[in-house]
Amino acid sequence: MTNPPTEGEEREGPVIRDRRRIDPKTGQVREPDAEAAEAAPASAPESAAGGAEAAALKTQLEERTADLKRLKAEYDNYRKRVDRDRVAVREQALANVLNELLPILDDIGRARDHDELTGGFKSVGEALEAVTGKLGLERYGEKGEPFDPTVHEALMHSYSSDVTETSVANVLQPGYRIGERVLRPARVAVAEPAEAGDDAGDGVGE
Repeated sequence: MTNPPTEGEEREGPVIRDRRRIDPKTGQVREPDAEAAEAAPASAPESAAGGAEAAALKTQLEERTADLKRLKAEYDNYRKRVDRDRVAVREQALANVLNELLPILDDIGRARDHDELTGGFKSVGEALEAVTGKLGLERYGEKGEPFDPTVHEALMHSYSSDVTETSVANVLQPGYRIGERVLRPARVAVAEPAEAGDDAGDGVGE
């Protein structure tokens, strides 16, 4: 006859544990057994480790996202600089070409003023003016307009009772510009309002 195992002895054979939450005999809810209670806290370190790993991944993701944003901003700035440089180079090349044509345009203008722009010369002159106009070249400088030292070059100076502000009395040579870029200022004679004691008459600008 086999003696029942004493305290401290290991039991032989399978150990069956009743893990049902409801006691079949009493019908009462059972309290968690000691082994389950001991096993539960073991998952806490694993949960903490998982949280730390997730936080590290989130930090790396934010760093990579910030890097991508910086790269995109640098690329956008580079592209804008390239576009600006391309436009500036084009405008400078166009300005250089048109500058070479200004003396020819001056000859066409003088011929028109003296009614000498006729025949084939007239057709060529008008065609050249049309082409340069399409390229953005603008002729400016009109008698009577206010004097602007940023676009006018005063070659002569006088006083006049016919003006109320410093004005262009005569255009000696028209100016040309492309947009806001002045290729050549308009060379003009300037008239200022006459005051008591002022002598009227033209003179070389100071």
